[in-house]
Amino acid sequence: MAEWPTFGGMFPPSFYQHLQQVNHTGMRAGTQRQHFTPIWVVQVGGRVFARSWTKSETGWYATLLQTGTGHLQYGDHIIAITARRLPPDDALHAAINEAYLTRYNSPENIPYAQGIAQADYAHYTLELEPA
Repeated sequence: MAEWPTFGGMFPPSFYQHLQQVNHTGMRAGTQRQHFTPIWVVQVGGRVFARSWTKSETGWYATLLQTGTGHLQYGDHIIAITARRLPPDDALHAAINEAYLTRYNSPENIPYAQGIAQADYAHYTLELEPA
C-alpha cells in the first residue's frame, strides 16, 4: 500500500478495528446536532475519510465542512474530531475509491459503493482526525 502524508493524529486501535468489522459509524457534525447519523467511513494508510452520499447542503457533511468539528461514535465510544475537505484533484482519491469498493462489497452495498466511488464524489470527501 502507498504511504501518504498524514493530516493529523491517529485514532485509537479500537476505532480501526471497528472500521474493519462494522458497516456504519455514527457522525454528529458541529456542536448543535443532538443525534448521530450512520455513515460509511474508510481508512487508507491509517488516515480516515468520509463521503456524503446525498451531497446535501443541510446534512452532516455540510455542517462538518462549515464547522470543521464533530464527533464519531462507535460502540460505546465517542471521539471528538476535526475535518478538512480533501482537494478533488488529490491523488489519494483513487485509494479512497478502492477502499470503499473493498470495504463495502456485500451484495446489498455494492451499488452504493460503486456510486460513492465515482469521480464526482471527490468533491464530497472529508478527511477526519481525532481532535
